[in-house]
Parts: sequence; structure tokens; C-alpha cells
Amino acid sequence: MNTIDAVYQRRAVKNFDPDHKMSDAEERQLLEATIQAPTSFNIQHWRFVILRDPELRARIRKELGNDQAQMTDASLLVLFTADMKAWQKNPERYWANAPKEVAELLINWMGPFHEGREWLQRDEAQRSIGIAMQTMMLVAQEMGYQSCPMIGFDIDKVAELIQLPEDHVMGPMVAIGKGTKDSWPKPGQLPLDELVFENSF
Repeated sequence: MNTIDAVYQRRAVKNFDPDHKMSDAEERQLLEATIQAPTSFNIQHWRFVILRDPELRARIRKELGNDQAQMTDASLLVLFTADMKAWQKNPERYWANAPKEVAELLINWMGPFHEGREWLQRDEAQRSIGIAMQTMMLVAQEMGYQSCPMIGFDIDKVAELIQLPEDHVMGPMVAIGKGTKDSWPKPGQLPLDELVFENSF
């Protein structure tokens, strides 16, 4: 499958085979591909929480997740979070393989860009989560799996359950697995002339 096919074929699947298991190699392939997603300054501040414990998944589904079946039935359930302060934490590691002059330039720029701009730190974290989520879902499609992005859960209570650090932000979940039902037909895309502008509105 090529990338364009994956884009058009990816759908939010709600029904998964609860007996299907991904192999360790498949899971690693999916995650290794996901972290190829770009981030500002190459900070790579996403943190992926694999919700693997069946009891934890069942609790989230029943008590905090609006009884969404994919939370328990999907082969893999990934909660996307991000470290908003990653730019402060050994930033030289993000440019370890770059030419020295490039690394020094970007590392020295990273602090002034983020310092005192908490809104920007949060925005950058969420932007990076979104790009990584789409990367994961397209890779899953290429691997013959289906996916479902989800934000319909109690964010604050799930954050408590996973002991989210104070300097991290919560994002959505993505369920990955073998779909058992066809998705609904696409509800329709807005025409490009409503969405695309040149130079200004």
C-alpha cells in the first residue's frame, strides 16, 4: 500500500477482534515508525503510554470512557502524552548526530524560543502529538491493521490513573487492531474552495 492509499483507506474503526494479538515485532515496528514523526527542534517530546493491563483498560472503558468497546477489544491501546518541558531536559541529546555548528545553533535557540511561553510549550506538545498520531494510524494501515483515535474519556481521571507528571500534557488515545466491521461510509469532505485560500482570507 502506498501512502496516498493509506490516507484514503484509513478510517476510525469501532469494532475490533478482541482475541487478536499483535506480535512484539509488529508492535515495535509500529512504534519505531511512529517516532519518525517530526517535532519542533527535534525535541521528540511525545510519551506513549501503552495501556496493556486488561483490568485497567476495562476500568477506563466502564468508568471513564463512555463504554467504548475499542478500549478493551483493540490489540493495542496507546495513550498519547507529551513532556512540555522536554526542551529543558538535556537538549543536546536531540542533536547528537548533527554537525556541531548546527547543533549549537539550535540548542542555543531552543531556550529563548520556549522560555516563559507556557502557551507555546503546550501548543507545541499538542501539535507533536497530532502528527505522531497520524503517523501511527497510517503505519498501522500499511501493516494491515485498523485504528481509531479517541478523545471521549475523562482526561483528568485517566491522567491520575497513569500518574501523569505535572509537566506533561494529555492527548488522545489510539486503538490499533483487526477490525471486524466495515466503517460507515465517509460522511463527506468539504470542497477545497471552502478550505484553501491564497495569501489571505
